[in-house]
Amino acid sequence: MFARHVEAVWNHAYRLTGSWSKAEDLASATFLTAWRRRADMRTVDGSALPWLYTVVANLARNEYRSSKRFLRAIRRLPPEHMVEDHADAVADRLDHDQRLRVVLRAVQKLPRAEREAVELCLLGELSVPAAAELLGVAEVTVRSRISRARARLRTLVEVSHD
Repeated sequence: MFARHVEAVWNHAYRLTGSWSKAEDLASATFLTAWRRRADMRTVDGSALPWLYTVVANLARNEYRSSKRFLRAIRRLPPEHMVEDHADAVADRLDHDQRLRVVLRAVQKLPRAEREAVELCLLGELSVPAAAELLGVAEVTVRSRISRARARLRTLVEVSHD
């Protein structure tokens, strides 16, 4: 299972986090979780990949929450006197990973049902029928959630760029 799905799980983790190192950590943790919870594993059309996508999404959400708590704690520390380099600011704005993080933050703000559909179908590249089966809803429901999510994401991403 590891050899068959590790690349897809790592790619999904990268799309969820925008970080190569976090994606590696999440992929490892996903397969460790899969091993520990192998009795609970659900397959869709004979594939464990949708279940693995759900595990990595849950782990990514936990990591995101943990990093937010850490950043809040850091912000409470007295600021150091630093002068920002203009070149660093320009490079950061052009950086692909930064744009991806903006989108991922917007995805985290979506209602749960829409976020799950986006994570599985748009970020995880899972088919709508497979996502519908995994979520226990009709395909038309998944399509509707994705449509609403796209509209919300456009607004959220535009607001974050302003």
